[in-house]
Amino acid sequence: MRLPNLWREIPQRYRLEGVTCKNCNSSFFPPRIVCPNCGSKELSSQRLPDRGKVLSYTIIRKPPNNFEGYAPYPVALIELLDGVKVTCQLTDCDTDEIFIGMPVEATLRKVKEDGEDGVVYYAIKFRPLIRKTIE
Repeated sequence: MRLPNLWREIPQRYRLEGVTCKNCNSSFFPPRIVCPNCGSKELSSQRLPDRGKVLSYTIIRKPPNNFEGYAPYPVALIELLDGVKVTCQLTDCDTDEIFIGMPVEATLRKVKEDGEDGVVYYAIKFRPLIRKTIE
C-alpha cells in the first residue's frame, strides 16, 4: 500500500469511523459513498462504538500472501453496540476460547510491516472484553 492511500484510510483503520445516512439513519462500516438501503448520497462520518459481540467467526489457516507468519488467526463478524456489523480479526485470545456472543472491544494492533526500515501498518482488531464499564 502506498503512503497516501494509508493516510486516507486512517479514520477507518485507526478510529473505527463509519458513515450514517441522513435520509434513512442507517450506519455502515466501512464508509460508503451511497447508502445501499435508500440510495442517498447524504452521508455523514460517525465514530462507531468500540464494543460489541461475536456473531460468527472462522479460523484462517491458509492466509493470503504476506500473512503466512500469522496463521492460524481468527476473523469474526462483530455486531457493535449500535447494531453495525464489521468483519475484523480477533486478537489476544486462543482460538479455542472464542464463542458466539463473546463480548469484545476494539484495540489497535500491528498488521504488518514493509521490511525492517519500512512503514509499519496498524489497524483495528477486536479482543475479548476486559474493560469494565457501568451501563
